[in-house]
Amino acid sequence: MSQTWWRGAAIYQVYLRSFADGNGDGVGDLAGLRARLPYLKDLGIDAVWLNPWYPSPMADGGYDVADYRDIEPVFGTLGEAERFIAEVHELDIKVIIDVVPNHSSTESAWFQEALANPAARERFWFSDEPVNDWQSIFGGSAWTQVPGGQWYLHLFAPEQPDFNWASPEVHREFEDVLRFWFERGVDGFRIDSAALLYKSDTGYEDLDEVHDVYRRWREVADEYGERVLIGEVWLPDQERFARYLRPDELHTAFNFDFLSCPWDPADLRRVIDLTLATHTPIGAPPTWVLSNHDVTRPVTRYGRADTTFEHGGRLHGAPSDPELGHRRARAAALLSMALPGSVYVYQGDELGLPEVENLPDELRQDPMYARSGGANPGRDGCRVPLPWSGDEPPYGFGTGAPWLPQPESWRKLTAEAQRTDLGSMLNLYRTALAIRRDRLGDGTMTWLPLGENVLAFTRESGLTCVTNLGPGPVPMPAGEVVLASGPLEDGALPSDTTVWLSAG
Repeated sequence: MSQTWWRGAAIYQVYLRSFADGNGDGVGDLAGLRARLPYLKDLGIDAVWLNPWYPSPMADGGYDVADYRDIEPVFGTLGEAERFIAEVHELDIKVIIDVVPNHSSTESAWFQEALANPAARERFWFSDEPVNDWQSIFGGSAWTQVPGGQWYLHLFAPEQPDFNWASPEVHREFEDVLRFWFERGVDGFRIDSAALLYKSDTGYEDLDEVHDVYRRWREVADEYGERVLIGEVWLPDQERFARYLRPDELHTAFNFDFLSCPWDPADLRRVIDLTLATHTPIGAPPTWVLSNHDVTRPVTRYGRADTTFEHGGRLHGAPSDPELGHRRARAAALLSMALPGSVYVYQGDELGLPEVENLPDELRQDPMYARSGGANPGRDGCRVPLPWSGDEPPYGFGTGAPWLPQPESWRKLTAEAQRTDLGSMLNLYRTALAIRRDRLGDGTMTWLPLGENVLAFTRESGLTCVTNLGPGPVPMPAGEVVLASGPLEDGALPSDTTVWLSAG
């Protein structure tokens, strides 16, 4: 891969505790991941991105980090992480890990020191009383009182105290954390809540000072050559969003407009055009992502009458047509992979897993559920452990009962069941990713005018992508069929289907 491998990479997101369990305790771990590396190689991805693997009380699925320089014992050891990095590199796959700079855990050494010594509280936001009425993103007040009377700020759960980035010590700490993992061979970082670091009297999102942090981080990353910084940046203002992607800041950032977009031709075209208009002038590659560990899985979302995605569980439990959702998810996969830039695949989407919306309330672990008093069902439904093989739970995930229960209906969706089924979602992804590596990825596209219900464009390789979002079949342009998300009808493209065509 070239020094700019990340510009067109296919990146697979591993939610470690739900990927594969190597020791039988019901929780995914590094041993399980290492055993499944041949699966990832065979799938055809260029990089893996892991959610936080650091020591954590798991108040928020590992995003409450107690130590940024070690591995959560449930997942393994630092030595195992180093072996994993070496093994995945042998397969010519890059490694991206999460870094969480907005907040730590109340169990971190720094916060424990702050509790014991009020003179050591400048690394966090402590105050004699709440200085504003900010609400936690997970619900409830963003301020919690400690023994002795002071209050501290936490934009997320109370177990996640926010760092004070006005402290030079915080800057030095995270630059050292980046170096710690770069020295161990990590190829990049996905930066959690990247726009939230700085706070002021007026707010906490997208303050100008945050760019100084990423300019410095870029300098650190550039010292190590082929390294990438990826921002989790939720911003409605595209001009503000683009500032994070200036040549001396982050390399890429997640495209949440595309992820949130309904299955509608006008909306999708608008989002694609807006994305390209934002990225092209600054020379940054777009990213395309259909889901992740925080959002409703595509098979379920696309099967609903309302196919938008919003946080808050507004559509949780709304009727979903499994067949329609499956067909649209296949079409969306080929559409996203054909667009110029990099593409992300969240584990299990390549198996066509649906959202699990009927989890028993007592098993839900997402703090969104508890903090909202049950009004928000939380994100556990897209975090259910993967089904690998067999006809009943735990479907080869491990030998013990998984930390979240898997549905009985998943026996048809295991990787083993799909491997030999040429029409399966898994084989669609495998074939598409292989073609994509040769003919798609970074570059440009040119729209083709095939009607208001059709998204059609060509790429530099001569490959044409056509997606029909209308109610009935439409004629296809001339060309040889390379891959289709579903059956074609005598030269016509059915509704909710994508086809890749090669000229001549």
